[in-house]
Amino acid sequence: MFDYRGSTALVTGASRGLGAAFAEALAERGTNLVLVARSTDELNALSTRLYAKYKVQRTILSIDLADPSSPQRIAEEIERRGIQVDLLVNNAGFGLSGEFLSHDPRQAQTEIEVNVQALVALTHHFGKAMAARGKGGIINVASNASFQPLPYMATYAATKAFVLHFSEAIHRELAGKGVHVMATCPGPTATSFFEGTSTNMAPKNMDSSESVVTRTLEAFDQKRPVAYPGRMSVRLASWLPRLLPRALVVRIAAKETAKMGLHD
Repeated sequence: MFDYRGSTALVTGASRGLGAAFAEALAERGTNLVLVARSTDELNALSTRLYAKYKVQRTILSIDLADPSSPQRIAEEIERRGIQVDLLVNNAGFGLSGEFLSHDPRQAQTEIEVNVQALVALTHHFGKAMAARGKGGIINVASNASFQPLPYMATYAATKAFVLHFSEAIHRELAGKGVHVMATCPGPTATSFFEGTSTNMAPKNMDSSESVVTRTLEAFDQKRPVAYPGRMSVRLASWLPRLLPRALVVRIAAKETAKMGLHD
């Protein structure tokens, strides 16, 4: 198992949702934290609460990963402060809903910047340092959307498919260097992810952030390359695209996203 106590984890998108849940679960394990997000106020509130409960060290970096220079800025700030990152949790991400052509193309590019390019850059920088030390861990947050094309969330699903395949590949590459890389593929989760969308999906039909994080860390401790932290119906949905014709999978996916109200 990963030695959490006394190690340092960098969590992106840490201010709320899964990111805050990862921060809480890791702090409970005695892990020091580097918390990265856009919102300084929310990061400060989270940092104060975690210190009061767990007395772990916290470093706050208020940085927007939509900025292409952000991975380099994070790396430079970590080096300047003399922090060694032992666990990287690439959690930051967002998804546009509705028809692809209805989006401002700059929004779609930003989605790719956050979900893919920042994740790759941070994985490379901190993964290289971990490999040189012969130990470390990387958790990349993908999605159950990784397994099929998803009409009305086309760019999001494509970015998450990239995260899954990328993570599985470098899991193999780094396995012999003491660095464990894992993708986690949650389904709909009761976070702020769906804020601003037209979804009609009720929170009771979603997994909680806490349960997703608990199951993800359990899978990470078991050295799995991929975690499926959602309820059984979510796990089943990840298998169907491997068994059915792709044209049928896309039609089913379109019906499901429309049923969730994401087509508007």
